[in-house]
Amino acid sequence: MDLWTEGVVGIIVRVVLLLSSSHGTTGEEACDVALVSNLPPTSFSSSSQLSSSHAPGFAKLNRRDGAGGWSPVASDGDQWLEVDLGRRTKITAVATQGRYGSSDWLSSYLLMFSDAGHNWKLYRQEDSIGSFPGNTNADSVVQYKLQQPAIARFLRLIPLGWNPSGRIGLRLEAYGCPYTSDVVSLDGGSGLRYEFSPRRTSRDVVSLKFKTLRNSGMLLHAEGEEGLGLSLELERGRVQLLLRRGWPSSSGSRCLSSLGSLLDDQHWHHVSVERRGSHLNLTVDRHIERVQIPAEFSRWDIEQLSLGTVQNLDSQKPVMSKNNFHGCLENLLYNNVNLIELVKNKDQQVTVTGDVTFSCSQPVSVAVTFPGPQSFLQLPKPAVSHPRGVSVGFQFRTWNKAGLLLTFALPQEGGAAWLYLSEARLRLQIHKSGRAMLELSAGSALNDGQWHSVELNSRQGRLSVSLDDGRGSAQASPSFPVGIADQLFFGGCPAEECRNRFNEFQGCMRLLTLDNQNVDLILVQQKQLGVFSNLQIDMCGIIDRCSPSRCEHGGRCTQSWTVFHCNCSDTGYSGATCHSPVFESSCEAYKHYGNTSGHFYIDVDGSGPIKPQLVYCNMTEENTWMVIPHNNTELTRLRPSPGGTQHSVHFDYPAEDEQLLAAISQSDYCEQELAYHCRKSRLLNTPEGSPFSWWLGGPGTGGVQTYWGGAQPGSQQCACGLQGDCVDPQHYCNCDADRLEWAEDSGLLIHKESLPVRSLVLGDIQRPGSEAAYRVGSLRCHGDKNFWNAAFFDKETSYLHFPTFHGELSADISFLFKTTASSGVFLENLGIKDFIRIELSSSSRVLFSFDVGNGPLEVGVESSVPLNDNRWHRVRAERNVKEALLRLDELPAATQEAPADGHFHLQLNSQLFIGGTASRQKGFRGCIRSLQLNGATLDLEERARITPGVRPGCPGHCSSYGSFCRNRGRCVERANGFRCDCSLSAYAGVFCHTEVSASFRPETSVSYAFKEPSELIQNGSALPSSIQSDVTLRGENVSLSFRTSQSPALLFYVSSYQREYLALLINKHDKLEVRYRLDGSRDAQVLRSSGRSLSDGHLHQVSIRRLLDSVSVQVDQNAREDFNLTSDGEFNAIKSLVLGKVQEADLDPDLTRLASLGFSGCLSVVRFNAISPLKAALLHPDSSPVVITGPLRRSGCGSSASANPYAAENTPHLSDQSGSVGSGQPLVNAIRTDSALIGGVIAVVIFVIVAGLVITARILYRRKETYRNQEVKGVKPEDSPDCPFNNQGDSSPNASGENTKEYYI
Repeated sequence: MDLWTEGVVGIIVRVVLLLSSSHGTTGEEACDVALVSNLPPTSFSSSSQLSSSHAPGFAKLNRRDGAGGWSPVASDGDQWLEVDLGRRTKITAVATQGRYGSSDWLSSYLLMFSDAGHNWKLYRQEDSIGSFPGNTNADSVVQYKLQQPAIARFLRLIPLGWNPSGRIGLRLEAYGCPYTSDVVSLDGGSGLRYEFSPRRTSRDVVSLKFKTLRNSGMLLHAEGEEGLGLSLELERGRVQLLLRRGWPSSSGSRCLSSLGSLLDDQHWHHVSVERRGSHLNLTVDRHIERVQIPAEFSRWDIEQLSLGTVQNLDSQKPVMSKNNFHGCLENLLYNNVNLIELVKNKDQQVTVTGDVTFSCSQPVSVAVTFPGPQSFLQLPKPAVSHPRGVSVGFQFRTWNKAGLLLTFALPQEGGAAWLYLSEARLRLQIHKSGRAMLELSAGSALNDGQWHSVELNSRQGRLSVSLDDGRGSAQASPSFPVGIADQLFFGGCPAEECRNRFNEFQGCMRLLTLDNQNVDLILVQQKQLGVFSNLQIDMCGIIDRCSPSRCEHGGRCTQSWTVFHCNCSDTGYSGATCHSPVFESSCEAYKHYGNTSGHFYIDVDGSGPIKPQLVYCNMTEENTWMVIPHNNTELTRLRPSPGGTQHSVHFDYPAEDEQLLAAISQSDYCEQELAYHCRKSRLLNTPEGSPFSWWLGGPGTGGVQTYWGGAQPGSQQCACGLQGDCVDPQHYCNCDADRLEWAEDSGLLIHKESLPVRSLVLGDIQRPGSEAAYRVGSLRCHGDKNFWNAAFFDKETSYLHFPTFHGELSADISFLFKTTASSGVFLENLGIKDFIRIELSSSSRVLFSFDVGNGPLEVGVESSVPLNDNRWHRVRAERNVKEALLRLDELPAATQEAPADGHFHLQLNSQLFIGGTASRQKGFRGCIRSLQLNGATLDLEERARITPGVRPGCPGHCSSYGSFCRNRGRCVERANGFRCDCSLSAYAGVFCHTEVSASFRPETSVSYAFKEPSELIQNGSALPSSIQSDVTLRGENVSLSFRTSQSPALLFYVSSYQREYLALLINKHDKLEVRYRLDGSRDAQVLRSSGRSLSDGHLHQVSIRRLLDSVSVQVDQNAREDFNLTSDGEFNAIKSLVLGKVQEADLDPDLTRLASLGFSGCLSVVRFNAISPLKAALLHPDSSPVVITGPLRRSGCGSSASANPYAAENTPHLSDQSGSVGSGQPLVNAIRTDSALIGGVIAVVIFVIVAGLVITARILYRRKETYRNQEVKGVKPEDSPDCPFNNQGDSSPNASGENTKEYYI
C-alpha cells in the first residue's frame, strides 16, 4: 500500500471515529481514553490544600510532581477534589491512587458529577450504593468501572475514609470518550412541530433527553388521523404517557403509564417510547414498562410531532393545555432521524414557535441536603433588619412527615419560634416561658417529595405563614412582637444552642431568603457565611425509594428519607416487599395442613405473577377435589328459535385464564361434565359428516372440539358410541337417532388440554318439535403434582443439580424435609462472591445464609424439639432488598435486616445443588419434598430417576400427618399422601372429625342386632368390625352425646338372650342412671351419677367403661365416678342394641313404661366397643344389621365438630352416566329458556296457576316429608315418564346434602 493510500485510509478512519463519537457515542467503540492526565492545573480545584506542593493540580495518576498528590489542610468529611474536563464527556471508569511516597490514601470515597460546576449529582451503584472502595496503600491503583456511564463536564471526589495512620492523599484518573449532542432550549412559550408524510409502519421509536426545574410540562405529543394521539407529559416530576382522542379536549385523555420520579432536579433524563404493534415500551432512564394500547394503534401513523407545546394540525397556534415545557431537550430522535438537526437546517417539515435556542443555559439554584443526624445550618440575622419583624423564605422537599424546618430566638428572653412539620402539615409555634403562646398550621401531605415554598412574615403586629404561593396560609395577630434575636437555625440546631423538641429535618432546601435577600449557599460551603454541620451543599440528595416500587404483587409503597415500606393488605401476599404468598398452592395442601371442606384461596405459583383465586375444596372423598364453577352450571332448556340456525353460549369463570390453566396443569386429574338432553334435536352426526354441535375448550378462547362427554378427542362420538350401547346402532350418539322420545348424551371430559369448556354451539334446535337442554358442570380437579414431588437422598455425597437460581432482588425458597441425620445442606448456589445456602446445622437448628456483596449474613431458627425425628418439617426462606426471613414449621420467623445503603443484587453463576454442595461435603441424608423457588416447583422426581444415590418419591407420611386422623381414625399410607380410615370410629369425614348424629322422635327406634351364637358357629364369614361383636363381654366401652329436654328418657339399651341388659337413662330427677343386670336371676344394679340438669336442651357427653365388676362413669367434664358391681362381671349372649324407643316384650317392669315413651332429642357419635350403631344406620343401612322404625333424620347435635365452620362438608355431584332414554320431557331446576315469546298474557296465566297451586304444593310437601321421614336410607327417585332426568349434577358447593326438601307441583 503506497503512502497516498495510507494517508487516505488514515483520514477515513479518523472521520469514522469522529462521527461514531457524536450523538451520544451510540456506537460500540471502546470508550476508555484517559481524561485527566493531560489537563492543565487550572482544571483542578479543591476544598483546601495542605501546601502549594499538595495542590489539586498534582493529583494525577502515577505522577510524582510536587508532594506526589493532593492533600487538604484537614482530613475530615468536608473535603473534596474537583476536576473540570472542559466539556461534557462520557465517563466510564475512575481510578485512584494514594499520594506518592507517603502513608496518605483514601479507603473509600463518593463520586459526584455536574454539567455546570453546580447542582451536583451523586453517582449511585444499583440505585443504592454511593461509596466506592479505595486503596490499601499509597502506590497501587484501584480502578472501578462504572455500571452506567456518567455524562458530565465536572467530576468531584469526596473522601469518606482514609488511612487512620496518615491523612487524606489522592491521585486519580478518569476514563471515557468525547460526547457530542444536539441541544435545544424551550422557555415555556416556545415549541417545535414536525410534520411527516403518512406511511404505514408497525414500529416507531421516539427518544430524547430533557432537564428542567419545573415539575410539570408538555414534553412531546404525537398525533395521527382523527385526533388520535399519544403524549408524554411531565406531571409532579413523573413522566406520564397519555392516550388522547379529539385533542385538545381533556375529556378524551387516558393515562396509560407513569414512570420515573423527581425528574425536576435539573439533571438530564432519558425518555423513549417504542411502539410495536399493540403495545408500547416506555423507558425513563433505566426503567422500562410495557404498556398495552388499543387495537386502533396497530394501524396508527404519526402525522405530527409537537415538542414543548401542542399545535393542532389545522392551526399554527400552540394549544396552551397545561404547563408548556420549560427546559432543555437533547438528542431528539424519531426513527433514527435527528429532529433537532432538521431545525438547525431549517427543514420545511419543521415549524418553530417562539424563542428557541440551541444551547442549554438554564439558571441553577443551589440546594442543600440535610441527611441527618446532627444536620443544621446556622445563619446570622440580616445586618439590617427590623427589630420587631421577620421575613424568611425557602423551599423544601422531603419524604418525612415530621421535622424541624426553622427556629430562632425572639428578642424577648425565653421566647422562641419553631417552624416544623408534623403529620405532613406545616406548623408554627411561638414559645415563651416554656409554654406555647401561639400555634398556626397550614397545608397537608407535604411529605410527597415535591418542592414546597414557605414564607414566614411578621410585620406591624401581624404574623403569617404562606405555603406554595398562597395555596395554603395561616395568620395571627400576636400581642407580642415576633422578631429574630440573633441566629436562625434551619433543619436542626446544636444541643448547646437550643433544645430541639421536634424531629430533625431530613430533606433538601433551596432559595433561602432573609428580609427578601438571597442567601448565597456557596459562601456557606466556603465557610465564609454561617455555620453548618453534616450538610451536602450544592446538591439535593433526595432519593425516591418507591420508583420503581420494590413492592410486589400490587403492594402500596410509602417511604421516609431512609427507608420504604410496603402495605400488603388485600394483595394475598406478605413480607417486607409483599413477596411471600399468604395462601397455599392447592386444595391438597390445605387438606394436609389440617383443613376440611370449604372455600379457599389458592395461589398456584406461590410468589410468581399469577394472582390467588377462590375455589371450593371438597375434602369428603379419598381424593381432594378443587371445584371451579362458571356462570351457568344449571341445566338450561332450549326451545325452537324462529329464524335461528345455531345457539351459542359462553361460559365465564371467576378466575383469569392464566389462573385456570395453571390450576389445571398442576393437578393430576381434571374433569368437567358435559350433558345434552334432546328430543328431535341431533347432536354431532350430520349426513355430510360435519357436526351439528361442538364446543370450545382449552387456553384462550378455546379450540373447537367435536367429541362429547365420555368419548375420546377427535372421535366425533358420544359415550354411548365408545361403549357401543347407543339407542340406534347406526349412530354414535343417542340424540343423533332423532327420536320423539327424550334421550340423553352425557359424560365427563377428562383431557386436560381441552379444559375448561369455554363455549358451546348447538345447531339442531330450529326445527319444529325440536327441544333440548344442556348442562356444563363445574371444573373439578384433584391431586397436586408439585405438593408430593419428592426425592430421597441416601448418601451424604449424593445430590441433584439444576440450572442457576435467578433471584437477584427477591428470592423465596420453600420445601419440606424429614431426616434422621443431625446435619446436612439442603440447598446451595454459588457465585463469584455471592452465595445462598440453607442447611440443617444441628439436630434442632435450620440456618439460612447468603452474601450479596455486603459480607455473609445468617438467619437461624432454633426448634425446641429435634428435627431429625423422621417427620415432615416445613422451611420457608425469603431474601429481598429489605430483609432476610426464615420460617420453620409454625415457629416465630427469624429476620435479619439488610443494610440501608448496601448491595442488594444476588448474583449467582454456578449450578444449583439440592441435597448437597459442590464440594460434596455436608450432604443431606433424608427426604426433600415440594421444593419451590420463587413460585416455580423443581421436579425432583424426574431428576432423581437419572441420578445415582437419589431415589424419586418418599413414603411414610403417617408419621407426620397421622395425628389429623381423630376419634380413633386410622392413618393409611398412600403413594402420595395418606387417608383416614374411619371404620373403627363413630365419626365420619376426611379426618374422622364429623359427628354422626340424628334427631329422634318418640316413635323413632334404631335396633342393631347381634348374631345369635348358633349363627356365629354356622357362618364362618367375617363381618366388618363396625358390624360384628363378641356375644359374651367381660367389659364395655360406651360413649355417646345427647341433647334433650325430656325427663325421664331411655337413651341406650343393650339386651341379651339370657335376660341380661345394660340401660342408660335419664331418671325423673334429671340425673343419669346406668343399669346393669348381668345375672338374669337377680335384679338390676342401678348406678346413679351425681351430675344434674341433663335434660336442659344442651349437649352432654357420656362415657362408660366396665372391666369385670369395676365401672366408671363420666358426664361432660365432671370428675369420673367409680362403681363396683356385685354380679360375676360377664355380659352373656348379647342380642341387640336399641337407641330410642325399645319395643322388646321381656323388659323389666320399671323399664317398660320408660321404654314406651321413646326418646325425643338428638343422639350423636354413639359407640359400643368397636360398634357404631348410629353411624351404621345413617351411612351403611344396606350392609348393617339395623332395623329402623319411625322417622330418623340426620342433623347436627351442636358438638364442637359441627361448630367448625369448615365441618359442613358438601359433595358437588357430577353425573357420570353415559345416557338414558325416556318418553317424557325433562324437569329443569331454575330453567333458563332462551325464547322471547313470553308475553304479558302468559305471565298473567302463570301467576293465576301458581297462586292456585300454592296450597296444593304445601299439602303435597307435607305428605312427601312424612313419607321421607319413614324411610331410613335416601331412596334414589326413579325416572318418571314426565321426568327422565334430574338436575342434581353439580349443585353449589355450599348446598348441603342434609335436610333436602323436594317440592312436587
